[in-house]
Amino acid sequence: MFVTNAYAQAASGAPAGPDPTTALILNLAPFLLIFVIMWFLVIRPQQKRLKDHQAMIAAIKRGDTIELSGGMIGKVDRVADDELRVEIAPGVLVRVIRGAVSGVRVKGEPAPANDSKA
Repeated sequence: MFVTNAYAQAASGAPAGPDPTTALILNLAPFLLIFVIMWFLVIRPQQKRLKDHQAMIAAIKRGDTIELSGGMIGKVDRVADDELRVEIAPGVLVRVIRGAVSGVRVKGEPAPANDSKA
């Protein structure tokens, strides 16, 4: 009684929407922008830090004072292909792999003293 009939309207001359290529570019643009931002903020600095660390490990020589990833500090006694012999205390030598080295100390940089008398 109160329902009216709905009829389809005639097609107009305007296009239905953007072409598929433009729609694809507009849909992928935010993802590409996020990837570029992540590249410059995360991936690129991490690769640079890894490259610097590998160069530091390759440059280790006898007599260098090194920091190990476990927190020990020692002096390199002998250098082999992938191993180092490190003196961590007078007369105490340990063998470590090069990958365990987290840093090389400069000649004038002393190890922090932790011998407070309480």
